[in-house]
Amino acid sequence: MARKSTRNSKLLFNAKDITSPKVYAFLVKLVNDDREDLAEKTLRIDYLLNYAQSCLKQNDKIEARSALDNALIRMNELDSEGYDPEHLKYIYDGIVKKL
Repeated sequence: MARKSTRNSKLLFNAKDITSPKVYAFLVKLVNDDREDLAEKTLRIDYLLNYAQSCLKQNDKIEARSALDNALIRMNELDSEGYDPEHLKYIYDGIVKKL
């Protein structure tokens, strides 16, 4: 099977502009392993982390904590499937320190 890239994967095409290069590389790995369901969860995790960061900037710590809890649940699901979202955990830890 041919390697999927932004040219032949709608999910990757849409994600390229809104994610960091490390998250995008993780998404490419998931899509090429035929795990687009996990790639979509990864996009949700990335969104929740960005949302938590913006909540912290607005001093809304309750909403930031809620978003971080949801992101952690989804990261644990990725771990249970055998994929290690190392960069997402790094971002998560940084936001938790600020909280």
